[in-house]
Amino acid sequence: QVQLVESGGGLVQAGGSLRLSCAASGRTVRSNLIMGWFRQAPGKDREFVAGITWSGDTLYTGSLKGRFTISRDNAENTVYLQMNSLNPADTAVYYCANGRSFSRNGADYNYWGQGTQVTVSS
Repeated sequence: QVQLVESGGGLVQAGGSLRLSCAASGRTVRSNLIMGWFRQAPGKDREFVAGITWSGDTLYTGSLKGRFTISRDNAENTVYLQMNSLNPADTAVYYCANGRSFSRNGADYNYWGQGTQVTVSS
């Protein structure tokens, strides 16, 4: 089992920034090779945001690349999502996930956190 706990969400004005954190625990660190961030806005499907491998290779949804940056600290078993130039369309619950494959497909991620709410006001 892998436990994932997100933090860092909150209310921010349009144009602002937030940094989300995801702390992983449970199985050995090597089981956390692939980590990803997803988001789900009210009434919408879950959307892939970004993923990162153990060695630091990254994958983004094209529309978010340049504003969002994923990173990880393997020593601390923590993954981060730096979000800049936020706009109301970024309002969603953001989920951290542990995956089996380096993929944008949520079906390839088998452990999920509880999520953290991000609300961007106009």
